[in-house]
Amino acid sequence: MQQAKFSCKESQVEFMNNYRQYGFKDKSAMVRESLDLLKEKLESQKLKESAELYAEIYREDSELKALTHSAAQEWPE
Repeated sequence: MQQAKFSCKESQVEFMNNYRQYGFKDKSAMVRESLDLLKEKLESQKLKESAELYAEIYREDSELKALTHSAAQEWPE
């Protein structure tokens, strides 16, 4: 596993020092889990923003609505 060096605020260091209370075997495991959660949150946020953009485009584009409606009419049930 690769190592990384970074700086933390004192309050963050204090929080990491309590890793056992949160069920982690060490500080590194706590940081890895935190980074995974942050990555998941950011990807989810990006997906939500993309969906909102597509919804806005759909609301404003009458041709797209007509095309979608006609395609749905021909879709087998």
